Amino acid sequence: MLTYSNAKINIGLNIVEKRNDGFHNIETIFFPIGMRDAIEIADSKAHTPYTFSASGIPINIDAKDNIVVKAYELIRSKHNFPAQDIHLHKNIPFGAGLGGGSANAAYMIKLLNKKFSLGMSGKEMENEVKKLGSDCAFFIENKPAFADEKGDRLKPIEIDLSDYHILLIKPNIHISTPEAYANIIPKQPKTSLKVLIRQPIETWRSTIKNDFEESIFPNHPLLAEIKNELYEQGAIYAAMSGSGSSMFGLFKNEPNILLQWKKHFFWTEEF
Repeated sequence: MLTYSNAKINIGLNIVEKRNDGFHNIETIFFPIGMRDAIEIADSKAHTPYTFSASGIPINIDAKDNIVVKAYELIRSKHNFPAQDIHLHKNIPFGAGLGGGSANAAYMIKLLNKKFSLGMSGKEMENEVKKLGSDCAFFIENKPAFADEKGDRLKPIEIDLSDYHILLIKPNIHISTPEAYANIIPKQPKTSLKVLIRQPIETWRSTIKNDFEESIFPNHPLLAEIKNELYEQGAIYAAMSGSGSSMFGLFKNEPNILLQWKKHFFWTEEF
């Protein structure tokens, strides 16, 4: 059985406060996009709990450490079903702020639930996948959502981007979590994203921010340069997704792909 797990972008991201457990409370808008990985499972003939193989973008970690396998083992520890051959075709880049790994985990759980008729509700699947990452739960319903606390408390939100185009560019820059948070000073926003996102998209440029940009851009000026170029090319709104390093622009008309962008990973689609 085959499924396709999609990426997401963050429209705005406020670091609200540091928690006692060392994490941070945030508020952000998760919005699904069409960039996808593929996950396939089939009954295994091997005498092991699973086999794992991968293709596409190289995955340089042991199979047992892959979040797809962790999701599989989490569900198999609670439900009785045959061992599976797992294959992951990776297309969503790593370290991009696109939630590719989180989506893989959520879609593995949904795939197992469907194939073996496990009867897990959406809420049950969300509660399980939260154990693997803060933004994993979003991909169970996979609809635009306002997220707060650690990014794992979700409220559906209406956002109409139909007829808009997205251009996303991910240069070969890696941003670790410690680097992303290094210079962050948490603060309560004057106006919640829940309010700002309902305003016309033309206002977002001046009102909706990603707090990580202020921390990350000084060390990675290419990201700021890409954001400025997206606006110069006509983007109505441009920002970094998550803690980077993907930059995206929303356009009313189909954007031109500049030659200098083609040397990076890029993605475009119409919503």
